[in-house]
Amino acid sequence: MNPTFHPRGLAGRLAAMFLNSKLTPLVILVSLLLGLGATLVLPREEEPQIIVPMADVLVAMPGASAEDVEQRVTWPAEKRPGESLIIVRFLVGTDPEDALIRLYTKMYANFDKIPPGASQPLIKSRSIDDVPILTLTLSSASLHGQDLRAVAAQLDEQIKQVPDVSETTLIGGQRRQVRIDLEPSRLGAFGLSPTQVMAALQSQNIASHSGRLDLSNRSVLVRTGSFLRDREAVGSVVVAVHQGRPVRLREVATLTDGPEEPSSYVFFGRGPASGAPSEEEEAVTLAIAKRPGANAIAVSHAVLEKLEAIRGRYIPSEATVTVTRDYGETAAERSNELLLHMGIAVVSVSLLIWWALGKRESLVVAIAIPVTLALTLATFVLYDFTLNRVTFFALIFSIGILVDDAIVVVENVVRHLRLPESEGRPRAEVVLEAVDEVGNPTILATLTVVAAILPMAFVSGLMGPYMLPIPLGASAAMLFSMLVAFTIVPWAALRLLADEGDQAGHHEQEDFLTRLYRRFMDPLIHHAGWRWFFLLGTTLLLLGALALVPVKAVQFKMLPFDNKSELQVLLDMPEGSTLEDTAGVVRELSRRIAEVPEVTHYQAYIGTASP
Repeated sequence: MNPTFHPRGLAGRLAAMFLNSKLTPLVILVSLLLGLGATLVLPREEEPQIIVPMADVLVAMPGASAEDVEQRVTWPAEKRPGESLIIVRFLVGTDPEDALIRLYTKMYANFDKIPPGASQPLIKSRSIDDVPILTLTLSSASLHGQDLRAVAAQLDEQIKQVPDVSETTLIGGQRRQVRIDLEPSRLGAFGLSPTQVMAALQSQNIASHSGRLDLSNRSVLVRTGSFLRDREAVGSVVVAVHQGRPVRLREVATLTDGPEEPSSYVFFGRGPASGAPSEEEEAVTLAIAKRPGANAIAVSHAVLEKLEAIRGRYIPSEATVTVTRDYGETAAERSNELLLHMGIAVVSVSLLIWWALGKRESLVVAIAIPVTLALTLATFVLYDFTLNRVTFFALIFSIGILVDDAIVVVENVVRHLRLPESEGRPRAEVVLEAVDEVGNPTILATLTVVAAILPMAFVSGLMGPYMLPIPLGASAAMLFSMLVAFTIVPWAALRLLADEGDQAGHHEQEDFLTRLYRRFMDPLIHHAGWRWFFLLGTTLLLLGALALVPVKAVQFKMLPFDNKSELQVLLDMPEGSTLEDTAGVVRELSRRIAEVPEVTHYQAYIGTASP
């Protein structure tokens, strides 16, 4: 099996190195294991990770009207380039830490321009990972908003312990509050003002560490003061001394220990598709976000497992917990569906090659495709990509072009093995000669495709990083397909096409596809009329396809519509509408939505933003 043919091109030399090497099967195995490991290691999510540094700059000015805040705070802040009171956004791809440092530096350099009465700016960074991937809604027909929020707060503390959970947010319900209603007549009798009462409360609602006491070989931390925890403690606060007697807060005010005044409402209801429609119930939603780069599926499953483990201890039987958003589950569905379609594409291409070239030839290509895809998946780990719909699209898109190199090599090997002059020659020599013959054109074709796709990686703006996996993934797939075609394909062809030489001398027998191709091409080559008719027909078909866009027969967009199982309806009431008026309109709208047969459940957020 030692070939006497000495290849002259790069392809032939690569094929000679791997043709009879015992390392070639190991390379195939390692490549497949790398791809499998990358599939298990890479985080899965719906959308690719995009670095868009953003920050909220909040400045409070108590007592000032909206016009005063606008004129004295907002306008001066907006005079600084790239900054705003509400949102500061940097160029896509800017390092988030560098962006925040620059923002802090700029703000601190202009603190002297802050008007009297305004607070120092509060800067909070924002990112795509702040969007919750999981929302849990607690609802009950018997528990009130305060009780539901207390249950949700306990659940929140447990959920925060789950690894890779970055931020949790409680929406809805009322916090516990001690309400103080001052009596003007009693204040006047003791010569007190509301300002004095507030100062007394602030001075006594404090706790601090005062030092350390060493006693009997033990060290004890000394803590002075305490926070006010209930109505009795608040009522016992001494707000003044009148005629030598302490005046306590309960003597000048009415105290109420209960829920705070509602500033928002959250309601939950089940629709006909749930199988158990119900009336609207008061609810509290717990929104959960993941850390950057974490696997959305793993975080979602871990949180739900934690929920099941603590359900009996922290969630009373009167409360119901409903998963109202689970992007981890939808990400799993999308990734599994795309993996299935990628497998279907591999099988379809192999069957097509089986039908066009033969069974053994399709087996050779069927080996090359998984190896190439596995190596491409391994590069996604180096690129720090995640498995999302864009990266999977890049892989599926690559399947159609990465088989070209393998098909060219396999077809030429088969042709050489069937040539009469190849009879009696060593098969390894014939395989090397076939690979070397098509090596340079295959390299040129591969680099041409890479040169056409790779510039897409340099697109700026928001769409550039979003679509980055396509040019990088497809380019890597093309380069790997070329290497596989010159190394693994000849090795597999030598072993799987061992009997092709028996057909030498019968190459003149044309199959059905060859006869069909010849019948179609002969008129185009030998008759000018047929050529012009073919070109005219092709031009008309092209123009007809382009005309579908302006006539709106098809919608032209970058990505297909996302088929999510959730819908958001935003309702803006006239300025000055009360919270109760808005709640009445929203609940009426909710009752209409609950009549739609496809609705499983719905949430209404009034006076607050939805997750």
